[in-house]
Amino acid sequence: MMDWTDRNCRVFHRMLSRRALLYTEMVTAPAVVHGDRAKLLDYDAGDHPVALQLGGSEPALLAEATRVAADWAYDEINLNIGCPSDRVQSGCFGAVLMTRPELVAECVTAMIVASPVEVTVKCRIGVDDQTPEEVLPAFIARMRDAGVRRLTIHARKAWLQGLSPKENREIPPLDYPLVHRMKQDFPDLHLSINGGIASMEEVRAHLPLMDGVMVGRAAYHQPWGILGEADRLWGEEPPFQTPIEAARAMRPVIEAHLQSGGRLHQFTRHMLGLFHGQPGARGWRRILSEGASRAETVAEALAVYDLAMEAVDQPVAA
Repeated sequence: MMDWTDRNCRVFHRMLSRRALLYTEMVTAPAVVHGDRAKLLDYDAGDHPVALQLGGSEPALLAEATRVAADWAYDEINLNIGCPSDRVQSGCFGAVLMTRPELVAECVTAMIVASPVEVTVKCRIGVDDQTPEEVLPAFIARMRDAGVRRLTIHARKAWLQGLSPKENREIPPLDYPLVHRMKQDFPDLHLSINGGIASMEEVRAHLPLMDGVMVGRAAYHQPWGILGEADRLWGEEPPFQTPIEAARAMRPVIEAHLQSGGRLHQFTRHMLGLFHGQPGARGWRRILSEGASRAETVAEALAVYDLAMEAVDQPVAA
């Protein structure tokens, strides 16, 4: 979810669910250690629970990034061993590390020593010509030996050669039964499933077999259908009963962002799918897509947002 689940996105997503664990976009350990830490790590105080997702393959550097992040009081530090993008592979981290479990074990061991909060791992079921039925249980066992107690497993292989990141999310077949068996084989670990899960009905189908479910792009593109219903899994009423209520609640948040010098599209680009499948959704998307980047003043930006809300509010009222 690089370039997607940024700070503004998480403010919006937290508005929809009090309980769902939110993840940052993946940040590399070198960037945290040597870059603009505030820009990379700052988040809204209301984001909790929130996990920092790190990428890297050097134990000492990951440990230092973990120590740096401790000052930001994240609820979890997650090492990403699942991302197949070219820029991740070139840095020897992400899914390519599925081929080097001993190095991953060194990384998480160093991170655990440095972290005041739990260190977790997100992985694939395998890469390239690996046999998932053999590789995945061995990988999980190695992570357990290194001290990891929570893993999220993307139920697809990653093909590091020949497939784009988008194709890696769609072409390799999903193997949910294999991931379900991992929970049976490792009952002492907290295991979550990820990959291709696109509705709350699917989330509920996995939960009796797993400890948790991670939803990525579906939660981003259809936030009301996923996050707007998520709190019911904890037996709680969601913060809002309709997406227009959520849109109205976001208005003062957006206004404060604009007053501090921000731009409308920095929030609304993450909100285009709020009314997915609802009357007026096309008008909502069109008005925000066309108008958000053009608005020059706070008043103009709020006028664009109000017009977009009218597009979805009027069909409901009618």
